[in-house]
Amino acid sequence: MENGFVDCHCHISAREFEEDLDDVIKRATEAGVQTLVTVTEEVSEFDRVLQLQDSYPDLVAPCFGLHPLQASGSPERRSVKLQDLEPALPLFHKHRHRLVAIGEIGLDFTPWCAPTSQDREDQMTVFIKQLSIAKDLQLPVNVHSRSAAKVTIATMKEQGVSRALLHNFAGKPSVALEGVQAGYLFSFPPAVCRNQQRAKLIKQIPLEHICLETDSPALGPDKEVRNEPSNIVLSCQYIAMVKGLSPETVQHATTHNAYRLFPKADQR
Repeated sequence: MENGFVDCHCHISAREFEEDLDDVIKRATEAGVQTLVTVTEEVSEFDRVLQLQDSYPDLVAPCFGLHPLQASGSPERRSVKLQDLEPALPLFHKHRHRLVAIGEIGLDFTPWCAPTSQDREDQMTVFIKQLSIAKDLQLPVNVHSRSAAKVTIATMKEQGVSRALLHNFAGKPSVALEGVQAGYLFSFPPAVCRNQQRAKLIKQIPLEHICLETDSPALGPDKEVRNEPSNIVLSCQYIAMVKGLSPETVQHATTHNAYRLFPKADQR
């Protein structure tokens, strides 16, 4: 199963894909994508992700999780609260056998998203609770860490988490290396192609700790255009260029890494 790509973090349950999902899936498989690790942000998406797995059983690997920022139907996103998590709690356990990870979970301390200490405390409470669920279910975690790289890694280490993917990681190389020492993996979307600062980070993280992702429909090569899983090829090519390796070497290694982290995604 290591002759194709694994998109370790995408949102194919997003509204942006409602109109043409079959075409998006077709382009992904034609590009060589063999697994879509499909994360959620809110409990309202859980059913949709399971439906997608029913529709594309050889491709979709579902995750359940609550993102640190919640929209709840409004244009303004706010920090997640414990009451947002409560309706999800029985669903993690009910569908545990179908889940490959808990995600997207984590911390987002961007000042305009989490302006108060209460916001940050609420996020931390929900993050720790979801880390505990992952440990109970013996599942890895798929993690968001914007403006909170150091504290996210420190919290996972404190909580005894051993299997984690830090998606679209943008912390300092020294912080990333703390995660490497803890055994964590890091994934990078096509948007890194337009951010030269990431090259230094990618250079320092060993290939054995790198995975590929698209974060579709966000973080594509063009900010104004919807991203999709077929663009994973661009992430692979960019990482290969930065590391001075062949794209085939990066593709093989990152797929191996992905299935090592998400073994249930490889049961197909």
